[in-house]
Amino acid sequence: MKTHSVIPLLIIGTLLIGCSAKGKKETQTQERILPVVRLTTQSTTLEREYVGDLEAVRNVELRARVSGFLDKILVDEGQVVRKGQLLFQLNPAEYQMAVSRANAALKSATAGAKAAEVQLERVRLLVNNNVISPSELKVVKAKLDAAKAAIEEAESAKANASLRLAQASIRAPFNGVINRIPFKRGSLIDEGALLTTISDIKEVYVYFHVSEKEYLEYIKKRQGPSGWNNQVDLRLADNTPYAHKGKIETMESMFEENSGTLAFRARFPNPDRLLKHGATGRIRLTNEVENALLVPQKAVFEIQDKNYVFVVGDSNKVKMRSFVPSGRHNKFYLVKSGLKPGERIVYEGIQGIREGMQIVPKPVPSDSIPALVASAKE
Repeated sequence: MKTHSVIPLLIIGTLLIGCSAKGKKETQTQERILPVVRLTTQSTTLEREYVGDLEAVRNVELRARVSGFLDKILVDEGQVVRKGQLLFQLNPAEYQMAVSRANAALKSATAGAKAAEVQLERVRLLVNNNVISPSELKVVKAKLDAAKAAIEEAESAKANASLRLAQASIRAPFNGVINRIPFKRGSLIDEGALLTTISDIKEVYVYFHVSEKEYLEYIKKRQGPSGWNNQVDLRLADNTPYAHKGKIETMESMFEENSGTLAFRARFPNPDRLLKHGATGRIRLTNEVENALLVPQKAVFEIQDKNYVFVVGDSNKVKMRSFVPSGRHNKFYLVKSGLKPGERIVYEGIQGIREGMQIVPKPVPSDSIPALVASAKE
């Protein structure tokens, strides 16, 4: 009897030990080891990027002011030229003949005026001697005035003919680079035809558009005690940084109706002529913010358009907390309200946890946020 009573007791004990071990294992399974970061305030530099359109400081069309056959093309596409350099030569024969005719007409008018002056002296002498009536003197004076007017007309015609002859030679209006040349030598050029364009790319303008909210931020910062940092950086189309910094010079006076944005203009030096008219890039603006509270983006999840994090309590239990961001900065949210400095949040692995779950926190280094911000900029 005694032997049979011991066996059930052993079985029950074994079952209890097994259940206890299983419960302990489940508890350990629930307590996940997760990285936790403590929120701190810091001074940081916020960066925003905008698509920018590059334009030469001066980019003008060179059009023919007169018509004629294109005799000479003295430059090539992409060539650097200097102000006053001869670029194209139209056949000047027609305009040289017009200048010759104008010179002849001027000489004739000058001779007519001299003859009228001589006649005026003779008539004045006769009038003084009472040989002819004074009315004859008035007639001769009128003829002299007409001769002088003829000289002025001839001089104007000569100047016009000389100008058109000069316009048959197309010269560079400033130092720059020649762009596409659509015509070939021997082409018949009509008045007003586009011969090429020339760009002065020693410096370039970069136009970019900002929202009304961002515009107001810049204006308020500009009026603040620290002033406004109007220096900007440019990233090229291949995502490489441009070596020289630019400077915001001006902005438009009205917002675009369709997009609700305002155009800013920055000027960049271009000593190596790397930047070209019509290219694109990305403008990067920086703004210093003091006492910023940053939350890593990977610690945030959204529910019904609200942002949440898991806050770690004193007993290492996690609790969902919503917060209101004031903007984004690289891989971080800038906190407006809902979170406080010193609070701990789950940094990574939020997909596998739930409200009230107890975790084993693995602290990220105390300088975590500055380090993460620095790594996000790289």
